[in-house]
Amino acid sequence: MSPRRLMRVHCLLFALATACAVPPALVRPAAAAEAVSGPLNGAGIVAIVNGDVISRADVDNRRRLFALSTGLPASQEVLGRLTPQIARQLIDERLRLQEAQRRRIVVTDKEIARAIADVEQRNGMPPRTLNKRLNADNVSFRTLVDQVRVQIGWSRVLHQELGPLERVSEADVAERERQLKQQAGQTEFRVGEIFIPAETPARVAEAGRFADTVIQQLRAGAPFPVVAAQFSQSQTALQGGDLGWVQASQLDPAEVRVLGAMPIGAISNPLRVPGGFSIVSLHGKREIGHDPATVLNLRQVFFPFTSKLDQNHPTDQQKQALEKARRVSGSAKDCAAVEAANKTAGTGRPSDPGEVRLETTAPGLRSVLEKLPDGHASAPLVAEDGILVVMVCSRAEKNFGLPSKQELSDTLLNERIELASRQLMHELQRRALIDERS
Repeated sequence: MSPRRLMRVHCLLFALATACAVPPALVRPAAAAEAVSGPLNGAGIVAIVNGDVISRADVDNRRRLFALSTGLPASQEVLGRLTPQIARQLIDERLRLQEAQRRRIVVTDKEIARAIADVEQRNGMPPRTLNKRLNADNVSFRTLVDQVRVQIGWSRVLHQELGPLERVSEADVAERERQLKQQAGQTEFRVGEIFIPAETPARVAEAGRFADTVIQQLRAGAPFPVVAAQFSQSQTALQGGDLGWVQASQLDPAEVRVLGAMPIGAISNPLRVPGGFSIVSLHGKREIGHDPATVLNLRQVFFPFTSKLDQNHPTDQQKQALEKARRVSGSAKDCAAVEAANKTAGTGRPSDPGEVRLETTAPGLRSVLEKLPDGHASAPLVAEDGILVVMVCSRAEKNFGLPSKQELSDTLLNERIELASRQLMHELQRRALIDERS
């Protein structure tokens, strides 16, 4: 099995996700730099992990990355409250890296560069943009590289740890499918989670304070997937905290009670669960076995703006982008033509966004897609960052109430990965010699 399926490392490395997920207009470099300046800066040792030093500069760089990734003017007080948990994360990352090294797992510079380049391409960023952006915000690029190295190395550690259990058998899938069919008509939830561990009673108070700080940032507007990717200690952090569709039996009773009463889009207060605290976000509810939807096969071409659009004073580049979009909209007669136009545009964004569920698209785009005849290009759709032209190649009605065999297999594998990760981390923490310093 490929590392991509095992951990999706090259899809949502949390450092990469946070650096790319926030539109440039939301990032306030000066505010971020000001917020993270303070007594933590400079030389000094925060912890020694089996002989390896974690410095104050390491912690400070991670705090800067947090300020950049959320796009919020986090105060020195807020970031100060984050510092103990950031230090704990760096300690755990060092333990993961040491375990990968003990197993003689090598992550090459070429693999790291390829992972970063992949994310830049998926986000329509020119090559090496991420490095420049971090440097502009006084975040050491090494911070990002170190995170990528740990994530790739840890995925391979778990690959070894699972051994034969990495193969999900047809019988395993059939048994999960049978269980779901028995639950037909019951409610299941689409959930995002942020898991904050509290391994010992002594760490409960610290983890609780950190969870409260995370909630404050989420309610101030920080995107849930970004915060989950930065701070959740569950393996779902690699998918921005997305658990997918889960049944009540797969959740802690405290989570089930809250999710049952929450409106879609809401975020819970921290919930005490075995091993720590959980913050959950409800993305959807449905009946098991019944979830009809319209699925679209699309092609799109995107013309980016080099600066934020001011509708009253568009730049020459923005006017030129609009003219290009109008030409595509008027001339494209099939999806192949839209795909060719996107390739010519050379933005790096894929022409095929994959299977799109009409009901879950943004309201403005949904109204366009509902009325757009198949095989006809849309009028240019103008946003602050660029112009989109889209064409529906085909549409079909599907029932998403029961997942496919592949989705069930992936779910079972992810459950095994999560269990293996927590068990191994507990053992590494138990054996480690850790000297934490104030």
